[in-house]
Amino acid sequence: MKYTKEEIMQFVLEEDVKFIRLAFCDVFGKQKNISVMPDQLQRAFEFGIAIDGSAVDGFGGDVYSDLLLHPDPDTLSILPWRPEHGKVVRMFCTVTYPDGRQFENDTRSILIKAIDEAHKEGYEFFFGAEMEFYLFKLDENGEPTDIPHDKAGYMDVAVADKGENVRREICLTLEQMGIYPESSHHEEGPGQNEIDFRYSDALSAADNTVAFANVVSTIAARNGLYASFSPRPIKDKPGNGLHINMSVKSKDGKDHRTSMIAGVLEHVPEMTAFLNPVEESYERLGSNKAPKYVSWSSENRSQLVRIPAAYGEYKRAELRSPDPSANPYLAFALLIYAGLDGIKNETELPRPANINLHKADEKTLSAYKRLPKTRDEAIKIAESSGFIAEHLPEMMIKTYCK
Repeated sequence: MKYTKEEIMQFVLEEDVKFIRLAFCDVFGKQKNISVMPDQLQRAFEFGIAIDGSAVDGFGGDVYSDLLLHPDPDTLSILPWRPEHGKVVRMFCTVTYPDGRQFENDTRSILIKAIDEAHKEGYEFFFGAEMEFYLFKLDENGEPTDIPHDKAGYMDVAVADKGENVRREICLTLEQMGIYPESSHHEEGPGQNEIDFRYSDALSAADNTVAFANVVSTIAARNGLYASFSPRPIKDKPGNGLHINMSVKSKDGKDHRTSMIAGVLEHVPEMTAFLNPVEESYERLGSNKAPKYVSWSSENRSQLVRIPAAYGEYKRAELRSPDPSANPYLAFALLIYAGLDGIKNETELPRPANINLHKADEKTLSAYKRLPKTRDEAIKIAESSGFIAEHLPEMMIKTYCK
C-alpha cells in the first residue's frame, strides 16, 4: 500500500504508535534497525536519522562513519508480535552520506537503481522467493542445539510434522504485515520447512524476503526454537535454498522470457559470489537437488534454471542456485541486469538439458559449464568480471571478495 509522509504521521498519532523502527541491511543482507520515538519522525523524513556506519559490516571505516537513514513511507508495517498498546511499526530505509549522496554499499539503493534502469529500457521485473529454513531445539540455557524439531520428510503432515503450527503462526503474522504467502509445507530435511510468496515487484519482493527472515526467527524463538537459514546446517541432509522465481513484462507486449533466462545463464558464474556468499554455500551446491551445472529445462529440478508448469501471469523462470545467505537486494539487482543484458542482446538459450544431471555420466556432464566449486573460485570469477564491475560499486566488490 502506498502511504504519504503525512498519512504516516497521522497513523502514528491515531494508532498509539510509540516506537518506529528504521530498518536497513548490512552488505550481506542482515537486517539492522534503530528505533525512534514519534516526535522524531518528522526529522527522519526531512533530514534522516544518523547512524555509525563504521559499526556495520561493509559500511566502511572510522574516517567517514556518519551515515543517514531515510525511511520509505511505502514500507510501513506494524510488528504484530509487539504490544497492542504502544505499538511498534517498521519502515525500510535507504542510506546516504550527510551531503545527500547515495551511500555506495546501500544494497537497497543498488536495487532501486537497477529497477530504474530497467524501466528506462521499457521493462519491469517481478520476483517471488521460496526460502527454506530448519527449526532446531534449544537447550536448557536457551541456546541452539543441532537437534531438529522433528524427523518428518517432504510434505509430511502432523503428528510427524511438528512445524505445522509454527508455519501457521508465521503465515498469519506475515499476513498481518501485508505480506501474503502462497503456500507452506515441510521440506525433505528433518525440521526443514518452506514458505513461498506470490510474485511482486522487485523492491517489494526484496523487502518481503528480508522481513520474512526476521519474522521466522522471531516466531521460532517465541515457540522455544531456533530457525537456521544456513545453506547446509546438517552435513548429510538437504541444504537450505533461496529459489528465486523471475519474470519480465515489457512495453512492447512481447514475451522476452527466453532471452532473460539466457542472460541469467550467461552471467550466473560471475554472480555466484553474491548469490552464494559463504563457504557452506558450496557444500550445498551439487547435492540434494541443488544445481551444480549451468543448465535449464522445463520442470526438471536437477537444473540451475527450471521453467515451472504454469499459465498466464504465473509463467516464470526459477533460479535454484541461490541460498538464504544471499542479500536479496543484491541478488535481484544482478538478476535484473543479467536479464536485461540477455534481452538487449537477444541472447539465445542453449538446448534444454532434459536429463537428471545428478545421475548423468561424466561424458554427458562434460558438455555443461560448472558453477564455481568453492567460494575462492567464485570470488576470482567475480573479481575478473566486466559485468560485475559495470553494475556494482568497487567498494561492494572489495567487501565481498576480500
